[in-house]
Amino acid sequence: MSGQVDEDLRADVRLLGALLGRVLTEAGGEDLLADVERLRSLVIHAYERDSDASIEDAEALVESFTQERAEQIARAFTCYFHLSNLAEEHHRVRVLHARASLGPDADRNDSLPAALERMSEEIGRAATAERLRDLRFHPVLTAHPTEARRRAVASAIRRISDLLDQRDDLLAGSIGLVENERRLLEEIDVLWRTSPLRTTRPTPLDEVRTAMSIFDQTLFQTVPLVYRLLDDWLLGAGAGAMPASAPAFFRLGSWIAADRDGNPFVTAEVTGKAAAIASEHVLLGLEHVATRIGRTLTLDEADTPPSEALRALAAAQQELAPHVTSQIGTRAPNEPHRRVLLVIAERIAATRLAARSGADDDVRRLAYDRPAELLADLAVLQDSLRSGGAVRSAEGELQNLVWQVRTFGFHLAELEVRQHSKVHRQALENLREGGERAEMTEEVLAVFRTIASLQQRFGVEASRRYIVSFTQSSEDLANVYALAVAALGEADAPVLDVIPLFETFDDLNAATGILAEMIELPEVQARLAATGRRLEVMLGYSDSSKDVGPVSATLALYSAQSRIADWAAENDIELTLFHGRGGALGRGGGPANEAVLAQPPGSVDGRFKLTEQGEVIFAQYGDKTIAARHIEQMAAATLLASSPSNEEANRQSALDFAGVAATMDEASRHRFYELVKAEGFAPWFAQVTPMEEVGLLALGSRPARRGLSVESLEDLRAIPWVFSWTQARINLTGWFGLGSALAAVGDEQLLRDAYARWPLFTSMIDNVEMSLAKTDPRIAERYLALGDRPDLAALVQEESELTREWVRRTSGHAEILDDRPVLQRAVRLRSPYVDALSLLQLRALRSVRESGSSDPDDAAHRLLLLTVNGVAAGLQNTG
Repeated sequence: MSGQVDEDLRADVRLLGALLGRVLTEAGGEDLLADVERLRSLVIHAYERDSDASIEDAEALVESFTQERAEQIARAFTCYFHLSNLAEEHHRVRVLHARASLGPDADRNDSLPAALERMSEEIGRAATAERLRDLRFHPVLTAHPTEARRRAVASAIRRISDLLDQRDDLLAGSIGLVENERRLLEEIDVLWRTSPLRTTRPTPLDEVRTAMSIFDQTLFQTVPLVYRLLDDWLLGAGAGAMPASAPAFFRLGSWIAADRDGNPFVTAEVTGKAAAIASEHVLLGLEHVATRIGRTLTLDEADTPPSEALRALAAAQQELAPHVTSQIGTRAPNEPHRRVLLVIAERIAATRLAARSGADDDVRRLAYDRPAELLADLAVLQDSLRSGGAVRSAEGELQNLVWQVRTFGFHLAELEVRQHSKVHRQALENLREGGERAEMTEEVLAVFRTIASLQQRFGVEASRRYIVSFTQSSEDLANVYALAVAALGEADAPVLDVIPLFETFDDLNAATGILAEMIELPEVQARLAATGRRLEVMLGYSDSSKDVGPVSATLALYSAQSRIADWAAENDIELTLFHGRGGALGRGGGPANEAVLAQPPGSVDGRFKLTEQGEVIFAQYGDKTIAARHIEQMAAATLLASSPSNEEANRQSALDFAGVAATMDEASRHRFYELVKAEGFAPWFAQVTPMEEVGLLALGSRPARRGLSVESLEDLRAIPWVFSWTQARINLTGWFGLGSALAAVGDEQLLRDAYARWPLFTSMIDNVEMSLAKTDPRIAERYLALGDRPDLAALVQEESELTREWVRRTSGHAEILDDRPVLQRAVRLRSPYVDALSLLQLRALRSVRESGSSDPDDAAHRLLLLTVNGVAAGLQNTG
């Protein structure tokens, strides 16, 4: 079956590539396709033969193109990557379906049923079910300041994906297949003709609407399907015929239009509008589901008699809205369960409409105040169906609706506010000085009023988490509570869970001391008492990596988590660690489920929360089947992370290899500082990567820097720092310093032992392999040559070679990714095409530097942005 599935993937890529070729010929003539093919042949030959002559020929060809032709070719390769990514996503779904068709015995080790069975073997079925009740997987969607893809492009890709899905069900030679190909050509032509360039930066609300498409298309329908997996395990053959037991363990958070750290466009007004958009989407979803189920719940009361509680609910509905209930009653006179559910649907619709200005009193009266009221009505309906003998109707689609309400409420995703500690200090200083308040201070206070309004409208769960960037003392947390009181008074201040964010190396080391002081604050003590001593702490992967390099950051984060978990246990605190990960390997990226299993003992305990950004959101949640698989994998890993065997493996390996960790930490940090603390490093970095130019481009709503010049890296955001190195095909943030670290240990057998037994180290090496596979020394050399510091260029190249050598020696692989042949083949197939875009980007960069232009609308910048889109699409996990 595997061979057939792989052939299906190749057939899809060939089909889409051939159709793109037809579109290019129709749009630009045979000459355009010929130029694309000439460049493609040269870069493939250069890559496969490692030929300097071929890469130089390719570079010369790129330089010979007119500006118009260069742009056309950049767009052609970018379109190809969009189509290839789509084919690979389709392939992933095909593989998942093929595996599922083999039945439950084919479950992989990372499936939820397999995780439950393993936990049961270790701690017993009852204890596993108990832990399951406390399970929580909590992704938080965040806007991406380097998100390269327009929403119009994403929509075109989704339409092509739908056509590819349909194709699998059509017979060869059929009229339907011919029509499908015609529609594919039409949509690929639309993709080609849709400008990939934004003329203006997206606003935070644009980013909200983009995220809403993920909810509408996948998450809303997918989450209940994952809960069903749990229910099948818990109830066995009784699943669907007895009350559901699976908990609603998934929670969705969002920073989009709520994260104001360094983003002047996120205001209190914008945050309020973002909440309204999200609420509109989830209430529409709930309304449609309730209406659909209501129309099918045609159970006659003679066969399924209503309970007394249902009769009472129907009477209450009649009193609340006699006109609505009488209309529905006319259509379903002997179907009481149907009548009640259709009125519930009308009440959900009223809840949505009541939020709008101008809603009349009848609408407001019909609306639900809180999700708990809706859940109470659904519980009465389910109980009546059960008592009437229609258990399957109670536990089928209706249970899915219950799970959707429990998961998403009326707010869809909790809006989590984030602000820099410095802003709070400045606002308080302004208030204490008296006199006229600064505009910034007024905006800070307005945020707390917005949070209070959201809590009043949707409940406390809609927005209660407030994250403090660069937390360096307990005072930074106390300031938030003080500002909330200043905004609304003590009696009306919103409920807040203030979350410290530890980002730098020094702050991670100081974390437990700050937390010890934090829990002495009266406001925190009150929240601990109200929540059963629950506390959340956030860890920043991006800034810590930029601060001390990827190796030391990884080790520091592990150490901090271990110490924080021990501190929480000593203080009887139920800890949730919030991982500020990104898609790129320099920002904690890589397979998240493997990362969960490598966490320190006691640091997960059935709860895992992380940020999901940019391209990662669409990769993990853009397709229903893939989204269900991702949520299942993460839930399984979150459960297994706390298994006795996994915790013991992590505990023992951390002790056994403590000396290795210490040596690696010191050596890697020394090497990293040798580079980034070298005099003139910051301007050199801006020369050899497109960092400055990327900052000018309309990619995301948030600026790439907090305000300082290129002379300083301190104020450069970590995401553009990673993104710029990735665009230059160097990927420095994913691997730099590891070669020196491994060489400092020097004992190859010891390192291989660590790779076999130390999960954190295994994950580090595997992620670096992926990062190295996506680098290209020949292309990187050309970017490094843009600078005037051969000493720094040589340092980067030497560390790259050293890292490759020692990673191979540590893993025992003859070549990078030898143990992951599918990924290895995918990278090798993609890399030459990315090389073509990189050569075009180098041409654009040289032109920009020579002209000195900072106009983002000129021809060279336009070509640069086209290649940024393409390289991001080609390399994928760049966010």
